[in-house]
Amino acid sequence: MKAKIDFKRLSSYDYYLPNELIAQTPLDKRDESRLMVFDRKTNTTLHRQFKDITDFLVKGDVLVVNNTRVLPARLSAKKSTGALVEILLLTRINLTDWEVLLKPAKRVKIGQTLTISDELSCELLSVKDDGNRIMRFKFDGVFEDILNRVGSMPLPHYIHKKLKNKERYQTVYNKVLGSSAAPTAGLHFTPELLQKIQDMGVEILELTLDVGLGTFRPCKEEDITKHDMHSEHYHLSKEVAERINKAKIENRRVIAVGTTSVRTLESVAQKGMPLTEDDDKTDIFIYPPYEFKVVDALITNFHLPKSTLIMLVCAFAGYDNTMNLYETAVENQYRFFSFGDAMFIS
Repeated sequence: MKAKIDFKRLSSYDYYLPNELIAQTPLDKRDESRLMVFDRKTNTTLHRQFKDITDFLVKGDVLVVNNTRVLPARLSAKKSTGALVEILLLTRINLTDWEVLLKPAKRVKIGQTLTISDELSCELLSVKDDGNRIMRFKFDGVFEDILNRVGSMPLPHYIHKKLKNKERYQTVYNKVLGSSAAPTAGLHFTPELLQKIQDMGVEILELTLDVGLGTFRPCKEEDITKHDMHSEHYHLSKEVAERINKAKIENRRVIAVGTTSVRTLESVAQKGMPLTEDDDKTDIFIYPPYEFKVVDALITNFHLPKSTLIMLVCAFAGYDNTMNLYETAVENQYRFFSFGDAMFIS
């Protein structure tokens, strides 16, 4: 007899992954990544390329994407002694002040100034209870323009190769600057593929969730209900809310591109259905069992073992299904994580 799975235990979400399957660089062509297609009703799995996603969409479907843009948030700074300090921008507080991560953190004292470039420097204002720092930046000109010149992409810790083109860690539909990490399920789309999808009669709608680095923070509590979930800002417009409500009334599928789109839609839905315009922060933590109120299908990458993201996928596809799909992906040598391949779960 099969042992009953405890969905609240962290070890339930572990799986074996050889290091060589962790994608270190993006493919030359976004939509030539592989696509594992899983149908929950028929329990069937297909292996295709991402550009074949059109074979699994129908007229009337609603595709919901996260239009956030990633900040080149990793900065290299120098102390007056010449010692190097890495700064990682997390959350903007006002025009000049940011919550950041410093490395090494303890060697920078309150009131100390760090030099990033001729046009950008910063001063440590305070230390937060969680160890994050508050820095005040000094600059002449537009901060975002300077950041584009001197900053680099905050790639996840498991990517060890330098990214040649910053735009490959951005979706082609990015608009709203504010994320510390990319909504990676969207990296597979090209302008041509999106046009083809629209021409089929599929509605493409945008929302915004500023992806924080907490998305990569491991869950360390064996009892996952004790995990302190990170909070992220989101915005859902009135028009998009109304279009999704209409689709739900007409029994048309709402397909979330990525876990960030899922978290936004389900966060708004928790305040009540039908959806309404909303601008807020969410720390929603989705794991089995969970009743999805909005999302009918999901496009997602393959996520880290024991991560909150694989827990969300388990809640959506079913625990056994998800773990079997991951095992199949390893057997078939799919590429994993941010620059890896994708799944379409319908």
